[in-house]
Amino acid sequence: MAEEKNKSAEMEKKYRRRFRLVYSFVVPLTRLFFPVRGVGRENLPDGPAVVCANHSHLVDPILAAAACGGRMFMHFIAKHELRSVPVVGWVLEKCGVCFVNRGESDINAMRSMMRCLRHGEKIFIFPEGTRTEEDNMVDAKTGAVRLASKLNVPIVPVYIPRHKKLFKRIKVIIGRPYSVHGRTHEEYAELSDGIMEHIYELRDGESA
Repeated sequence: MAEEKNKSAEMEKKYRRRFRLVYSFVVPLTRLFFPVRGVGRENLPDGPAVVCANHSHLVDPILAAAACGGRMFMHFIAKHELRSVPVVGWVLEKCGVCFVNRGESDINAMRSMMRCLRHGEKIFIFPEGTRTEEDNMVDAKTGAVRLASKLNVPIVPVYIPRHKKLFKRIKVIIGRPYSVHGRTHEEYAELSDGIMEHIYELRDGESA
């Protein structure tokens, strides 16, 4: 048991180093085209958390990472199809990204995410599960609240502006962490809608 724990800790250190290395190249380059400013970075807790944001553009994960800062390592959740993309999939895997099969119950992915949280790490999820052009186009998936509820870790809402223009400043807002508790599918579905409500409140300036 101790040996397995040590191996996991060592692997997390490798993920962190690789993440920061990739961050040092990718984020500055992205900022040339999408100048991003993170607001509310102090709201990110020191321990484990499920960080959730809305999703509308391929660049959103990079904008989120830039807004949170290079020292704030997180395991990003990505669709399984990205794993087979040459070079990109390899880099993402080496940086600790968790790949999920969309449209089905991916038990292995859930276990990986739970393991990350139990080790004190953060995971980053787009609850909508896909890119959307407008708010409320799809129902939020329940995975984020199930994880947060079962492991008793907070959810941190993040708002990323949907409409982006090249060379125009983008303000990504990080909200205050909050707790969720559910037991039934209906409760989880309601709590999932609540995540998006918290995100849209950041957009509307109602909380931060």
